[in-house]
Amino acid sequence: FRGGGNGLHGPGNKGGKLGSEDWEGREGEGRREGQEGRGKVNLEDAKTRRYEGVFLMIRSLIVCAMAAWLVPGVRAEVPFGDRVVLRGELANARAKFSSGGRGRVAFLGGSITEMDGYRPMVCEILKRRFPETEFSFISAGISSTTSIAGAFRLERDVFGEGPVDLLFVEFAVNDDQDGRYRRQECIRGMEGILRHARLLNPRIDMVMTHFVNEGMLATYDRGAVPTSIAAHDAVARHYGVSTIHMARQLWLEIEAGTFSWSEYGGVHPAPAGNAKCAGMIDELFRRAWGAETTPPTASSAYSLPAEPLDRFSYFRGRCVPPDQAEWTAGWSISVPDWGALPGEKRERFSSIPMLVSTTVGATLELSFEGACVGANIVAGPDAGMVEVRIDDGPVRTLDLYHDYSRGLHYPRTLIFADELPAGRHRLRLSLAEEARGAGQAIRIIEFVTN
Repeated sequence: FRGGGNGLHGPGNKGGKLGSEDWEGREGEGRREGQEGRGKVNLEDAKTRRYEGVFLMIRSLIVCAMAAWLVPGVRAEVPFGDRVVLRGELANARAKFSSGGRGRVAFLGGSITEMDGYRPMVCEILKRRFPETEFSFISAGISSTTSIAGAFRLERDVFGEGPVDLLFVEFAVNDDQDGRYRRQECIRGMEGILRHARLLNPRIDMVMTHFVNEGMLATYDRGAVPTSIAAHDAVARHYGVSTIHMARQLWLEIEAGTFSWSEYGGVHPAPAGNAKCAGMIDELFRRAWGAETTPPTASSAYSLPAEPLDRFSYFRGRCVPPDQAEWTAGWSISVPDWGALPGEKRERFSSIPMLVSTTVGATLELSFEGACVGANIVAGPDAGMVEVRIDDGPVRTLDLYHDYSRGLHYPRTLIFADELPAGRHRLRLSLAEEARGAGQAIRIIEFVTN
């Protein structure tokens, strides 16, 4: 039995020798008793001491076994301890994948998901575990996007080809460094994903992974939990979704001196960092599917919590094509002339027609139904500001420019208005004269509503 390590029971106990010292002392007492009676031993005494010895040995084994389960820090450490949290048994995915037919697995997130990192490793793990299953894997990662963006594009980008059996999701890093979200925004985005996924497929199994940046590691140094991780974890608990705490695992290993930030690879993990995450997910599978039991032959629907954590979460989110708006002169739908524009661009946006204006005062209107309206945009060095008004409400000025816009046409999901009364509304948007960037441009990929 091992007393050290940082497993389910925290740092190893300092009394790791308790068992051996205790039993050595007892054995010493027994030897002294035997020595005092030397020369007077008869056959019955010998038998009695032999039985007593057997009894003491059995009692020692029993107490040691009990200590392994009852004394914190003595139990043999489970791989990754409480940084791998299994909620449920992923039984529906196992039933589907064990049947030898088809299985659909999706990965939703930011650049950590988009890159060839942990995602292809997990795909290989699943194919190894279920060699008779024909898998289709959906890569729905988009660099710089947040959980709010994921909530609005879930139905199209993840479920566009039909029901999904197993969904992996990660947005802790981007909600922190890109969105700079408060707890409420993190919950509305992540709950928008998980609750909407269960509405679209009540049998879907899901796994949430918390990746990490340096600022989040510093938060752990202060004895706190990063806002995005705490908020996302609250949503995972509410919906019974399994969680991989990659962030805390890395922090613990850095503290122990067994792994470093550079070895991990930074915000975008290196192969060693991605392999560690994939290993944690494989451990989750082992805990869920490792028992020598007959796999279930049928799946069952999960019961959805009666109430969401936040009634304004984006679990009815959808994307609206830009041509659904009406506009005045100064707007056009076209592919931007990226070669003539300052700043870098992402290749995935280079050929997308966008609703564009660089004319101060140019106005559009969009009729929509729901409690929220916004837009997916790219905001570069020339990003301006807009004035928005819902129905007959007050005018608000919103800045399109992000700190990352300085040298990049940066993808953002901007919420124009939220927490609106149920029913139909009308958005009025115009390009403001004021600007923080080097111009007064707006480039809309699509609108979003909830």
